[in-house]
Amino acid sequence: MLMERARYDLIEYGKKLVEYNLTKGTGGNLSVYDREAKTMAITPSGIDFFEIKPEDIVIMNADNEIIEGDKVPSSEWYMHKIIYDNRDDIDAVIHAHTTFATVLATLRWELPASHYMIAVAGPTVRCADYATFGSRELAENALKAMEDRRAVILANHGILAGAHDLLNAFNIIEEIEYCSEIYYRAKSIGEPVILDDAEMALMAEKFKSYGQRK
Repeated sequence: MLMERARYDLIEYGKKLVEYNLTKGTGGNLSVYDREAKTMAITPSGIDFFEIKPEDIVIMNADNEIIEGDKVPSSEWYMHKIIYDNRDDIDAVIHAHTTFATVLATLRWELPASHYMIAVAGPTVRCADYATFGSRELAENALKAMEDRRAVILANHGILAGAHDLLNAFNIIEEIEYCSEIYYRAKSIGEPVILDDAEMALMAEKFKSYGQRK
């Protein structure tokens, strides 16, 4: 079974998305990339995270062909693959329909540095231009808006985050959702004070160690 460890990890973190209230039902998808073998393991389309079995995980090669698995891969598989093809610092990607980041997505707002924990993803989290789910246009828009960042808000859709492993990709999803909620609540009673570029540059240095989970 190809990428056996990754299969179990994808199932574990898919369940955690639901358990941590970071997505609903089958909303969202996860993948892991084996850079040496140039293969991607990705969750299947339309199966509840608590019902996915290791053999349901779909393995795709560098030519975007399914080389193991009889399930249909997530409709967003190309949005994962385009990240791996263009970002050598990312080997795990999670897409989720979190509540507060998706509120910002419906407003098509960028998430500013209203809380220093945004530094796990960058000085801000941009909102990508809207495109239909599962389309190549959406994948390209996400890649562009995620430049120099580890997360992106997908307009009228949700959030996407990437890191060197699933643990840190999940951490980014969790922290950016927290920052989105804080920003949402602060905006409801006033105007949040945004941390300046100098402070965020300092945070970027500090988070090279602090922001990484092992």
